[in-house]
Amino acid sequence: MTDALIPYARSVRLRLATVVGGMPIGRQAGALRGGAEVLVATPGRLKDLIDRGECRLNHVDITVLDEADQMADMGFMPQVTALLDQVRPEGQRMLFSATLDRNVDLLVRRYLTDPVVHSVDPSAGAVTTMEHHVLHVHGADKHAATTQIAARDGRVIMFLDTKHAVDRLTQDLLNSGVRAAALHGGKSQPQRTRTLAQFKTGHVTVLVATNVAARGIHVDNLDLVVNVDPPTDHKDYLHRGGRTARAGESGSVVTLVTPNQRRGMVRVMSDAGIRPQTTQIRSGDEALSRITGAQAPSGIPVVITAPVVERPKRSATSRGRRRPASATRRTPVRQSGFGAVA
Repeated sequence: MTDALIPYARSVRLRLATVVGGMPIGRQAGALRGGAEVLVATPGRLKDLIDRGECRLNHVDITVLDEADQMADMGFMPQVTALLDQVRPEGQRMLFSATLDRNVDLLVRRYLTDPVVHSVDPSAGAVTTMEHHVLHVHGADKHAATTQIAARDGRVIMFLDTKHAVDRLTQDLLNSGVRAAALHGGKSQPQRTRTLAQFKTGHVTVLVATNVAARGIHVDNLDLVVNVDPPTDHKDYLHRGGRTARAGESGSVVTLVTPNQRRGMVRVMSDAGIRPQTTQIRSGDEALSRITGAQAPSGIPVVITAPVVERPKRSATSRGRRRPASATRRTPVRQSGFGAVA
């Protein structure tokens, strides 16, 4: 979210600060002391900074809660409500969410006055440029089919259920010659930022991820999303698939389904309002290649290295320059956005 806001903040000369977990809290506290008109934050880190006396929300005029349903589903509601209780009650509040149900209704009733609903895209599954495929595969052949899909020309995001499964598949793909990288909640924020940057530039062609990457990530020209582990909830399916066919582009969502998963996948698709194309496949099949671009991997192991960034040398003048005294004054944040950072 911060990356998307930076150009606008610069053009209208607004001070933008970001406070998220996994990054040095001291540096973030310093940014707040310098003052900010717009703050992008995750609930936990923002609470930490408030508890340390580095931030106050009583002057906040506009509050934006992004991914409201995900906040509720992941148990962040107590932290979110504690923060919303601190902003100006007469200010404007906005909730952004793909679905407005369950606990999100509680937020609407408690914090919004005369709310107005704006619907941009009623369902990610209704995007006409997106194809949905369910590929029936035998369990013993699933790993080989997954590897061949990953070896395709072009980028792909592959979703699995657990961090352990993500790390294991990532290593298997690297050993097979596929330039893959893992993205999940066990990675630090700098690691996740670097991995996403490598994926966007093509240095990494396969992003293997848990649901942490299913929200808030935009990658241009991503034409394939693969559910290696089928989601059990239709909202998760829509959010995963929503990484492709964005901004009018076309794309495909492919879900690998073993025999014991077929009934559950029928329910998920029905709840999502989607009628997928269903195909029985095996690794090496023409149908698998036609639908996903699958091909045999090189078999030559690869290692993904972090790019070397040469830092500019500081001059003697800049090393000795003192920070202006006014920059250490605590300034209340005027506008705030609480966003889920994947």
